[in-house]
Amino acid sequence: MRVTTLAATAASVAATAVIGGLASRPAVRSPWYARLRTPSFQPPPQVFPVVWPTLYTDIALVSAPTIDQLRDRGQWRQARAYRTALAVNLVLNGSWSWIFFNRHQLGAAAAVAAALTASSADLTRRAVAVRGVQAAPLALYPLWCAFATVLSTRIWLLNRRR
Repeated sequence: MRVTTLAATAASVAATAVIGGLASRPAVRSPWYARLRTPSFQPPPQVFPVVWPTLYTDIALVSAPTIDQLRDRGQWRQARAYRTALAVNLVLNGSWSWIFFNRHQLGAAAAVAAALTASSADLTRRAVAVRGVQAAPLALYPLWCAFATVLSTRIWLLNRRR
């Protein structure tokens, strides 16, 4: 794995984390958030600051060598496609927080979460196709996003008539 590739993927992922954090951090302490009805399977707040940094680390550490291996094989088009898929994924990831926490658009947030789940599964599929079992840690990302989609959808359904 090249340091420059890792630096680029890590910077992109870190920017996504900061963007999402700017929307979510103040909102989770807001009266609006406190009034939301949430399902019984909503994790406690302490879970999110543990899960997301772990997933963000996986994204950067799996994506960088995936891109490098594609380049080393001369598969420039596939490397560019992976980088594009990663960029789309990170935009979806960061935008969910703004749509949910900042704009309070719960239905739209559920739709973005579903798109993020599909995007995360696609990113994992691409990485596994290149790196095999070495990309397995990335599989946690679409699993968490699928759970987040169910959670986001349920919150929307519980609060849509309010």
